[in-house]
Amino acid sequence: MTEQRDYRSTVFLPKTDFPMKAGLPQKEPGILTRWQSEKIYEKTRDARRGRDKFVLHDGPPYANGDMHIGHALNHILKDMVVRTQTLLGKDAPYVPGWDCHGLPIEWKVEEEYRKKKKNKDEVPAEEFRAECRAYAQNWVNVQREQLKRLGINGDWDNPYLTMDFQAEATIVGELLKFAENGMLYRGAKPVMWSPVEKTALAEAEVEYEDITSTQIDVAFEIVESKVPELVGAHAVIWTTTPWTIPVNQALAYGPEVEYRLFALSGRKFLIAADLFASAMVRWQLGQRPIGAGLDEDGNRIGVDGNPVAELPEFLATIKGSDLAGTIARHPMHALGGFFVEPRPLLAGDFVTTESGTGLVHMAPDHGEDDFDLCKANGINPKFVVEADGKYREDWLWLAGQGSVINPKFNAPDGPICSDLREAGGLLAASADYKHSYPHSWRSKAKVIYRCTPQWFVPMDKAMTHISPKTPADKRWENEGGAIDPAEENLMDAPTLRQAALQAIAETRFVPDKGRNRIGAMVEGRPDWVLSRQRAWGVPITLFVHRKTGEYLVDPAVNERIRAAILAKGVDGWSDEAAQDLLGNGYNADDYERVADILDVWFDSGSTHAFVLESGRWPDLLRPEGYTGPKADLYLEGSDQHRGWFQSSLLESCATRGHAPYKAVLTHGFTMDAKGMKMSKSLGNTISPLKVMETNGADIIRLWALSVDFTEDHRIGDEILKGVADQYRKLRNTLRYLLGALDGFDEAERLPVSEMPELERYVLALLGKLDATLRGAIDAFDFNTYVRSLLDFCNEDLSAFFFDIRKDCLYCDAPTDPKRRAYRTVLDTLFHALIRYAAPVIVFTAEETWGSRYPDGDSVHLLEWPEVPAVDHEPGDNPDLDGAHDLERKWDRLRVARAKVTEQIEPLRREKVIGSGLQAKVELGDAVLPVGDFSEADLAELFITGTVTRGQGEEVTVTPSTDHKCGRCWRHLPEVTEDGALCDRCDDVVEPVE
Repeated sequence: MTEQRDYRSTVFLPKTDFPMKAGLPQKEPGILTRWQSEKIYEKTRDARRGRDKFVLHDGPPYANGDMHIGHALNHILKDMVVRTQTLLGKDAPYVPGWDCHGLPIEWKVEEEYRKKKKNKDEVPAEEFRAECRAYAQNWVNVQREQLKRLGINGDWDNPYLTMDFQAEATIVGELLKFAENGMLYRGAKPVMWSPVEKTALAEAEVEYEDITSTQIDVAFEIVESKVPELVGAHAVIWTTTPWTIPVNQALAYGPEVEYRLFALSGRKFLIAADLFASAMVRWQLGQRPIGAGLDEDGNRIGVDGNPVAELPEFLATIKGSDLAGTIARHPMHALGGFFVEPRPLLAGDFVTTESGTGLVHMAPDHGEDDFDLCKANGINPKFVVEADGKYREDWLWLAGQGSVINPKFNAPDGPICSDLREAGGLLAASADYKHSYPHSWRSKAKVIYRCTPQWFVPMDKAMTHISPKTPADKRWENEGGAIDPAEENLMDAPTLRQAALQAIAETRFVPDKGRNRIGAMVEGRPDWVLSRQRAWGVPITLFVHRKTGEYLVDPAVNERIRAAILAKGVDGWSDEAAQDLLGNGYNADDYERVADILDVWFDSGSTHAFVLESGRWPDLLRPEGYTGPKADLYLEGSDQHRGWFQSSLLESCATRGHAPYKAVLTHGFTMDAKGMKMSKSLGNTISPLKVMETNGADIIRLWALSVDFTEDHRIGDEILKGVADQYRKLRNTLRYLLGALDGFDEAERLPVSEMPELERYVLALLGKLDATLRGAIDAFDFNTYVRSLLDFCNEDLSAFFFDIRKDCLYCDAPTDPKRRAYRTVLDTLFHALIRYAAPVIVFTAEETWGSRYPDGDSVHLLEWPEVPAVDHEPGDNPDLDGAHDLERKWDRLRVARAKVTEQIEPLRREKVIGSGLQAKVELGDAVLPVGDFSEADLAELFITGTVTRGQGEEVTVTPSTDHKCGRCWRHLPEVTEDGALCDRCDDVVEPVE
């Protein structure tokens, strides 16, 4: 036996300095610094200028804290949109922005005041606003660096801020458009009010939490009725807000509800028949007599203190409509004044028999239904509860007491229930009613409905300044009904609600269910409350005539107001400046300068006017003459259906007649690994800053783009480990390509027509991937984008193509056409995959590109790859073209290959053979058609020693008896002894040597 020679030096192994270990936390900051110094964003803009434009308008996050995982997800998705559109060759600028006004920032500054025992109201307004401005600017700077660290590519040196003087002037200008068009009014309506923050809140500023409240049943004595039996009886109401009883002005009944009159404890009561049983349980009949208990001798006593022996006695059934004209009196009528006034029973279509007593007490100060019903009957609110939640000092009952949201104040033994009990009006009280209740999402305190004078935008007033649309073109729809175009040539001017609903119908929503969500909200929403009673925000720049109550509409005055805000910001609106703003035509003494500020949602809802239309960011401007939505896409969390998406929609529809966006993309919320909402108190938060410190930004990006972000999704340590594993596989694919392409040049390139079928098959698969990724970009389906890319790399390349062709790469001669074809396809794959991956793993893509082209420009300046077309002669299926017939043939091969591998693996585990190269395979003709591949081809494709064809569906694997080639390690009949060379290697080694 001859001495075996070491042929390792003759094998063409991949060569690359690209490390297997990523070291992202250490490398990424350096890459980021280079991007900034080389002005990659500016270079991208220059390269795409003049192309088709794609504008994603950034929704402004609040500048009041470190970036959290929701910020990270949101901005990665936006970056993915912008980068993929740019990759497709479009001009896709990205201008980040921040919301800098409003309660979140003001609240934080107030917290600092409270720590220092300072009173905000004792500080000059300008000084306080300056502190808010500084606070916001600090967090803008912090968040900007954190978001840049994620690899988000944008105009970070020139972001938009709603506290920028130009932005504040634009917001004021948009408000004054509402005023000039008659789309503002001042009215007193119940609005959600935070007694803790002392301001009205928008629906988007409210979240609902489960609480336990006191429920009470209260008797109102009927003093007048068309039904004689009712006089002297007590109409019983049920409520979970005892604090509203001191403001009661009426009762409501259901006209179609059947009521039961019954006697008990010497008194008569009226409640809905369907709710009689539940009321008796609540009043604990049989356990404790109504409203009292046991006397000192253990006898049951009623509310009048007399013994009770009888059970309820049915007296009569009364239809709700018969209660018209009935008058009751307040249980606290002995206090006189307001409480002596009659309490009429009014028909209310909102009264149901789902719970309670079927009779509802009406406090127009504290409920929308209450307000509307009482207003329709000439009953006005009394403005009893102050901004801090306490009753007015001059109120007859509980003057100056509260706060009304305090559970102790409303408790069964609290002052309200105690006084009602003493007056004989309390029938039952228990602190055990569990229900959902609105809270301020900032202070986390309960809110109330409170009637105060506020500024509103009407939802159902015709907007005569908006041009109507023709029914045949864009029909205005109301409550789902469309008008027949034949009925009239032109519709009347739309209301804001109609215009918004029509705009929703014309907007693309991803996912589509967002359309129904925001549509339902707009369809049922009340008038938009614009005013807030705070200090830090854009002022409602209106002058109201003290006698007429009308606000001033004068274009010259409005222009002076805008100019003052542009020059001084919100401080330009002051009492001192009032006369200058009004000019010589008006006397400031005749006008009230409105002191309220705008709802911060109006600020953010106006950003499209400032950012997309002002010209401050020329890249965002549409071509001259363009009309319609200026943004191609708005992208935020699903909570913004009631927030930014909606305020932007309403603002734009009221001023421009259409939505500011063509499409809306929403993502869900990030939960912990168990699917629970993240909370600092639970200790289950995941900080993207810490993840970047340990794993790198590319891991967060890969996670964000891998999950189904349209639904709520999860993150946790184990999930991140799985993402890191996927990243390693993708990195290794890129690393393999770099190594396998070492020394590749154009002279080696081979035309597709001269390539083996395997290479053409892989190029066909690349073409399919290319189409899938393009479709995913169009659908904003980045989960499919990333999954398809990873699956292609792992399954089609690493586990199949690379695995098969490594023998060709290592052992074939450099001039061999098959090796040249393989390396040509690898080059094509490299240029495609690096572009596909660049929007996802932005740092790794740059590192990979620089490893192959160290003197080249950034990978992020490249455009979508050109994937070569694959032609192939049609096979035996007339329904398939050549390329698809090729795919079908090779798909069959992969199925057969999997069956062979399945038979080899047990022999490897049992150490019968060391690898598939030692296997002798017999393949049944039913497993793979005989004409598809030769036996020699199959041995190469299966990576086995030899393959022979047999019959049937069997795959038989036995150890090969052939000798092993000393260079390629294949067991072949032509090898004369172990360590000798096969014919192929023998031909290659001599010229190499």
